[in-house]
Amino acid sequence: MKITQLKDMLFALIIFAAAFAVNMVIKKFFVTDSLVPMVFILGIFLISLRTNGYVIGIVSSIISALTVNYAFTIPYFAFDLISPECVFSFIVMMIIAIMTSTLTTQIKEQEKSRAESEKEKMRANLLRGISHDLRTPLTSICGSTSAIIENYDLLKKDQQIKLLTEIREDSQWLTRMVENLLSVTRIDSEKVRVIKTPTVLEELIDAVILKFRKRCPNQEVQVEIPDEFISIPMDALLIEQVIINILENAVFHAEGMTMLKLCVSTSGKNAVFEISDNGCGIPKERLEKLFEGYLDRIDTHTDRSRSNMGIGLSVCASIIKAHGGEISAKNLKDGGALFSFTLEMEE
Repeated sequence: MKITQLKDMLFALIIFAAAFAVNMVIKKFFVTDSLVPMVFILGIFLISLRTNGYVIGIVSSIISALTVNYAFTIPYFAFDLISPECVFSFIVMMIIAIMTSTLTTQIKEQEKSRAESEKEKMRANLLRGISHDLRTPLTSICGSTSAIIENYDLLKKDQQIKLLTEIREDSQWLTRMVENLLSVTRIDSEKVRVIKTPTVLEELIDAVILKFRKRCPNQEVQVEIPDEFISIPMDALLIEQVIINILENAVFHAEGMTMLKLCVSTSGKNAVFEISDNGCGIPKERLEKLFEGYLDRIDTHTDRSRSNMGIGLSVCASIIKAHGGEISAKNLKDGGALFSFTLEMEE
């Protein structure tokens, strides 16, 4: 039996027990049975509204009708299934159960359809963005290798090294793109759950800075973290990728940037990660859809020919959401952008 069915049955049992208890209280203090059917009808409505399908609602209506007849109708604690009151109560309860179950089933199907439509739209945007983003490095790799092969004897050593360096950089960029796409697939899969292990903040930041320096050796990062010991339950590799993606976005897109900063602070039971720069900032029209996987070509505010912002930030949002945290971005008043996300610390 599925967990959802067990939850529905448990919910129905709780509502039924509550309705029975309320009726016993009414009967004891108010000495009346006239309110009994209404209480059970309300219970059937709630059960049909919150459970999946028709079965539990209909079964609940049958049990409720029998309970009203047995415990709250004269003669008490005996069945009188042919009385008009019993038949009428049974019919009313059945109608309410069927109508409510039908309505909630239709609403749930519409919501599921809408969610599938949004997911398909997101996939289409993702594929469209990938087709654009992969074309530039692949064209560059093809052109550089062709130049080396066709003009091997004519090219000087420094020219060959330059072309090979460009090939390596484009290959590394493609590797990171594939890593991002694999992360999106992993996080979006309903069958995969993030496995959290306690991670020391200082060790996490050290690993991030080490990997980032290998990818962007010419970019310095100012780091500020609390002096106290902080442990955060997380999938460390995924959170490292979040921070590195945001840092790389600044390198790729923040035109005129001279300062890149990574700060971690605490707020209540959460650790707050903030990555800021003093570059050109984020165009206002892109802020609203920055984490939605919306991809298009880069604009004149960027200083690189590669566009990895859309996929990278979609990955970040998926990972942080899977960890139960929140992520946001905004432009700073003095120029530049600030990305922040939260993770719950270990108690």
